[in-house]
Amino acid sequence: MALAIAFSAYGGPEVLHPIDIDPPAPGTGQLRVRVKAAGVNPVDVKLRRGDFAATMPADFPQRLGNEYAGVVDQVGDGVAGLATGDEVLGSTTAQGYAEYVVVDAADTVHKPASMPWTVAAGLPAVGQTAYTALRQIGVQPGDTVLIHAAAGGVGTVAVQLGRLWGATVIGTASEHNHDYLRSLGATPVSYGPGLVDRIRLLAPDGVDAVLDAVGCEAIAASLALVPDRHRIGTLVDTRAVSEHGILRVGGRSTAALRQLVTLYDQGRLQIPIHATFPLSQADRAHLEVQTRHVRGKVVLTVA
Repeated sequence: MALAIAFSAYGGPEVLHPIDIDPPAPGTGQLRVRVKAAGVNPVDVKLRRGDFAATMPADFPQRLGNEYAGVVDQVGDGVAGLATGDEVLGSTTAQGYAEYVVVDAADTVHKPASMPWTVAAGLPAVGQTAYTALRQIGVQPGDTVLIHAAAGGVGTVAVQLGRLWGATVIGTASEHNHDYLRSLGATPVSYGPGLVDRIRLLAPDGVDAVLDAVGCEAIAASLALVPDRHRIGTLVDTRAVSEHGILRVGGRSTAALRQLVTLYDQGRLQIPIHATFPLSQADRAHLEVQTRHVRGKVVLTVA
């Protein structure tokens, strides 16, 4: 048997509890991975609270975790290029908070020796989301891009990618994160009344594209700044998508993840780790994430 974290009722972090699982054998095209670390993301908090209960009801006991890093433990039939003992990272769906996961080999990327386990576990979800979102809003050299919640997990990667792709990046964040954003290459701007005017002062020639991870007021500011609504992408505000015709962005791409791993290995991408907690303290990790003041990633470590 092995340990996993689940919840059996919607609620606060205290509803998270350990369960015993019998790790299944990998099927054709799959791997079983002994998890070393797992990323914690805002979507995990929302699922636990029941924010998506109307459209994605939980199957109690419901597990969590969409990204992992670990060591290949078993290899299924039809898998090439991966072997027992390989160190890997990748995406999964609602099973990362565990000692073992079974995943599709095609969604898995080799972990370079230069990458710590915590970083490897914190990269897949935010990295793929940031990469695909920026591609979907068409970021290109010479653009001025506005990123809302730029100091968070997705924002941290998006700022760096935008700069690497030749864009000027403006990032909204609380004032205590402004120096952090400057260190990543973005020009910071504070939330609150007068946001549109402050951004116009920073970008007198206009803003070309927006990536939003906040919703509500951030959408209103984005609509005032960017004339082409197909260059405004949101990760969180589905109502704005239907009401204003902006894009719902993000998604997975293993090819993108491979590129992100290479950038990290080359020293061109940072994945700051805000805090780590042992798997048994997933409740504390959720408390940290739901403060919404996380700079970078929160990660669970597995002994």
